Amino acid sequence: MADWHAPQGPFDIPEVPDYIPRRLKPYLFIFFVLIVQFSGGVYLAAASDMVGTSALMQEDILMAGYASLIGLSINFAVMFRIKFRFSLRTQLLVSGAVLIAANVICAYTTSVPLLVITCFIAGWFRMQATLACNSTIQLWLTPVRDMAIFFCYVYIIVDSVIQLSGIATIYTAFFSQWEYMHWIMMGFLSLMMLMVLILVKPIRGPMFIPLLGIDWIGGILWTGFMMCFTFIAVYGNYFDWWDAFEIRGAAIIGLACLGINLWRASFLHHPYICFQAMKNKNVIRATAVYLVFFTLIATEHVFEHSYAANILGFDETNLIDLNWYVFVGIVVGCGFTYFTFALRKWRYKTMTAIAFALAIVYLAYFYFFIDYGVEKEMLFIPLFSRGASSVIISIVFLTSIVQSGLSFQVFPQALTINGFTGAVMGATLGPAIIGELLRHTMAKNVALLGTKITHSNPDVIFSSFGQLYGMVQRQALVVSMKEIYGWLLIVALASLLVILLSYSSVRPFAIFPKWSKIRRIIRHVVRMDEEYQKEHP
Repeated sequence: MADWHAPQGPFDIPEVPDYIPRRLKPYLFIFFVLIVQFSGGVYLAAASDMVGTSALMQEDILMAGYASLIGLSINFAVMFRIKFRFSLRTQLLVSGAVLIAANVICAYTTSVPLLVITCFIAGWFRMQATLACNSTIQLWLTPVRDMAIFFCYVYIIVDSVIQLSGIATIYTAFFSQWEYMHWIMMGFLSLMMLMVLILVKPIRGPMFIPLLGIDWIGGILWTGFMMCFTFIAVYGNYFDWWDAFEIRGAAIIGLACLGINLWRASFLHHPYICFQAMKNKNVIRATAVYLVFFTLIATEHVFEHSYAANILGFDETNLIDLNWYVFVGIVVGCGFTYFTFALRKWRYKTMTAIAFALAIVYLAYFYFFIDYGVEKEMLFIPLFSRGASSVIISIVFLTSIVQSGLSFQVFPQALTINGFTGAVMGATLGPAIIGELLRHTMAKNVALLGTKITHSNPDVIFSSFGQLYGMVQRQALVVSMKEIYGWLLIVALASLLVILLSYSSVRPFAIFPKWSKIRRIIRHVVRMDEEYQKEHP
């Protein structure tokens, strides 16, 4: 196997002219990836500024941000087909132009449907441009095509940019206006397109593979299901869940899209996502772990901002500085995973247990130390642990899908499922559950604390009602958060116990096939589709 993947001479990128030093060529594409990853549509860190200067609500901006993740996820199933249909130069130029247009629209539109559609399209092209760059330098990163090593690189780029873009957005808004962040990224995207025009040659692959046999209707239906799921999770609390027509309608449409897709997958020759990908044990296991793990750390989206802003009194710049702690955790987590999981081949069970142990540190720290007098530096340990744990889980289970035994025709479909469950469901379902739990716990604790104050001194209510009400709300928030952290900590400890008691000797051995073999596989699939259509017109 190692000989089969042995590189042929020193690594080189034929699309880049020879007057560029060979050692600098990969860094050119890393620069492109960073620009593309920074340009994802709306910047969620600027949500409060966008709410204050437009007619948009917080939920509208979140929906647009998650639509970008849906566009990214839905692209996985066809990204290799597009890669072998268009040249690297064409993919980067078109993606850059689309992302520039998306930044213009996101900076000035107040139409929610337009904003959501724009972010979805931006997510699609951001994923395609990222694949185009990363696949170009894959052999430079890992000559034997070990995907455990490759995913360490992918996640240190992707997850780090999420933190750094938030920091850049807030400081841009602090010194000027939040819209300027979009203009800055439009400038970088224009620079990228200029560099592509000058430095990347229009070389087409050895075989022209048309976009034939792709189930575009299935892709649209899967997009509809994911959008409806996200809409329910984001707007559920705003519309009071199932009492609202909007939520019931989204549920019906989402279930209809899912049902039609499952029905079509039972007879289509090449559905957008086939049953083989859905029933794969590694995909199912990854989905289950994602749902549990990201629900445990969903307090990131629900508690941390409220606690730091309302209880500790942090302003926006101090709030966003906390991203540096998460950033350090991501870098250390990727480095740790690289040396242990990718190089030393530690078991999946060991890495999963370490990730859950770090999540336990995150929950336990807040449970035991949450108070009114916490300094910003004291938050380093829990935020560092959260960043490291999330990136370890993501790398480990994405690698497990590559090692799941799926054929290459089905493997990209499994990536779509992984992207939706890991990125979209992980970011929406957990916060929706924790947010609803916080609302009920807050109501209970406000009633209990209010009753105690009233019984202790009834006359105080009429003298300083507003001050007392604010004090009760803050105290109830702290008590409610501590209570929920406690319950999540118990679930995390139980999950870790289940992992430790389970048996698994599987170690990572996820080797990616050669691009020439992938090209032959896709060509064979297209040829089979052509013959199938001739036999079944």
